[in-house]
Amino acid sequence: MRFTVFGATGGTGRQLVRQALDAGHEVTAVVRNPARLPVPDGEASARLEVVTADVTDPESLVPAVAGRDAVLSALGAPGNKSAGIASRGTRAVLSAMEEAGVRRYIGVSAAPVVAWGEGETLLFRTVVVPLVRRALRRVYEDLAVMEDAIRASDADWTVVRPPKLTDEPPKGTYRRAIGANVRRGHSVPRADLAAAILAMVDDPATVRKGVGVAS
Repeated sequence: MRFTVFGATGGTGRQLVRQALDAGHEVTAVVRNPARLPVPDGEASARLEVVTADVTDPESLVPAVAGRDAVLSALGAPGNKSAGIASRGTRAVLSAMEEAGVRRYIGVSAAPVVAWGEGETLLFRTVVVPLVRRALRRVYEDLAVMEDAIRASDADWTVVRPPKLTDEPPKGTYRRAIGANVRRGHSVPRADLAAAILAMVDDPATVRKGVGVAS
């Protein structure tokens, strides 16, 4: 398959690029700074195209998404100061996809954007979650705006909502919940999140759904 990955130099984006290449796919990685993206050795490098583009400019993104089977987005801000890029970039990506006639889109959001259901401890629901939402208020507000834009689009979209992301080695397994956060799933390695995303590309059960993913 042919994928375009946005946010390709971030932790999750790098995992998406590497795992897709390892699986034999062709990948277009859209970046601001190509020097931040590790380029694989050997045969895999021939299946990687690195494109430098402004992710908020729809017209410049059309060539990067045209003819692809799916667009995978890990766009996001590391903190409140840079919040806003997720919604602005996602709107531009979706506009470019519509112009190019590309349907499948999977974007990474975050578990705190929606409510956790039953099964969580009182401490987690009443103390931990409010503290996290308050500390990264602008980030989560931007992700909520991003999700609204995705749901309003005509794309065959999936919004993936992981909890705390880690750089731990992959566990090789993960849990997912369609339409909800994973019960008592409070973290997930980025490598496992990337594997879950790639598995959703041709999974019709996840189309036009929010999906929680956690260890």
